[in-house]
Amino acid sequence: MAQHDENVVWHDHPVTRDAREQQHGHQGVVLWFTGLSGSGKSTVAGALEQALHRLGVSTYLLDGDNVRHGLCRDLGFSDADRKENIRRVGEVAKLMVDAGLVVLTAFISPHRAERQMVRDMLPEARFIEVFVDTPLAVCEARDPKGLYKKARAGELRNFTGIDSVYEAPEQPEIRLAGEQLVTKLTAQLLDLLRHRDIIKS
Repeated sequence: MAQHDENVVWHDHPVTRDAREQQHGHQGVVLWFTGLSGSGKSTVAGALEQALHRLGVSTYLLDGDNVRHGLCRDLGFSDADRKENIRRVGEVAKLMVDAGLVVLTAFISPHRAERQMVRDMLPEARFIEVFVDTPLAVCEARDPKGLYKKARAGELRNFTGIDSVYEAPEQPEIRLAGEQLVTKLTAQLLDLLRHRDIIKS
């Protein structure tokens, strides 16, 4: 891992996170959606972002596939590359929280240590782990990208849930039953954000 150059110094700027949050009218926070492929992470995160947008909340959705088209396009799917993928996303999410945004991230992020790494990057209470808990059988039946079929046929190696481990969250801030209607799951998340005074509306 590259070391920091001693000539690279962090600069604090006059406009603070608190000032940005006051302008937005809500707090900055990361909702980290984790779950198996096909669990509904991206679908629920997208529905929540739409609901928040209608409420006037400033958001940004970081999607696993999308960041691999740019920010992480040089990374593969080895354990080391997956960890680096999550580290980069965590750093971007941290900057977005500093900008006062509600950041939604949809990543399998199969290892607890990597999710904890992102939590540790952020200020206290600014990381909300959302476990989209959908049984493997349901995810495999959905198989929206045909990846489970390829994994079962041996055409896709190191696929989470088949021949690569998924470590489920032990104490997520919220657990969603992935078989439920998206509208119901979205309502649960909005209730959580209001209860924590992250959003007011």
